[in-house]
Amino acid sequence: MSLKLLTIVAAAALALTACESSQQNTGATTGTTQTTTAAPSGPVAGSQEALTQQVGDRIFFDFDKSDIRADQRGTVDKLAAWLKQNPSVQLTIEGNCDERGTREYNLALGERRANAVQEYLVARGVNASRLKTISYGKERPAVLGSTEYAWAQNRRDQFVVR
Repeated sequence: MSLKLLTIVAAAALALTACESSQQNTGATTGTTQTTTAAPSGPVAGSQEALTQQVGDRIFFDFDKSDIRADQRGTVDKLAAWLKQNPSVQLTIEGNCDERGTREYNLALGERRANAVQEYLVARGVNASRLKTISYGKERPAVLGSTEYAWAQNRRDQFVVR
């Protein structure tokens, strides 16, 4: 029994040694140089992840309004610049509302919100053919609940790379 145990321990030690030495091999013994290139860090250019990290993927609106708030214009300006830097990206602008109001009213309000951002981007040089708008009205809340906080988070346009 102890011979079996000793054999297993020796085999494990040998395997660890082999793994360790192959990781440390830099090619110096053969006279060749090995270079490794690290995988690019960060999101892929023009991806949804890049948009979210570099610009943000949503803006917010006041109650029953579709005009872009002054404190949200910076995000839309950054979005316009990002779209110009990524000319192959096509974007969907999703208009959303809070739960108050009828379904029909909120669909129309969400459409006005999405169109407001589309018009703003086109005015800043983004080709309209790259932009698509859709309204979800109150059908896709970001935050559930009937509180001021939830309503404020749901009055938004969301940007989705297609």
